[in-house]
Amino acid sequence: MKQTKRHIAHISLVVRDYDEAIRFYVDKLHFTLVEDTVLSPEKRWVLVAPSHDASCCLLLAKAANDTQATRIGNQTGGRVFLFLYTDDFWRDYREMLAQGIHFVREPVKEAYGTVAVFEDLYGNLWDLLEKSYEL
Repeated sequence: MKQTKRHIAHISLVVRDYDEAIRFYVDKLHFTLVEDTVLSPEKRWVLVAPSHDASCCLLLAKAANDTQATRIGNQTGGRVFLFLYTDDFWRDYREMLAQGIHFVREPVKEAYGTVAVFEDLYGNLWDLLEKSYEL
């Protein structure tokens, strides 16, 4: 059987408003706005990524109905949802604090690296993580 080459390209994140979500991810987390294409008067294709060379982007998907709106900020039932890896934990941690990012768990050193949990503008939980190369 032929081996296939696959990867996850995008992860959909339900948001309240495209522009407020873009401002948060681009201005506060310093993500790159990869694409912002108008598809209809109500719908846009908005991709943001942690860096210009990231292999996976967040697709910012505006809630289209009341059911989707109930999921904003809680797509995983309160568990950490996304994992933002960094090459310099303390640089990014301090910058995020300066940007007003709320950390719900303070930094700790674990066997796998240094990690802290923060929330995005809607309350989704993220890990900020620098891998330990001692493993």
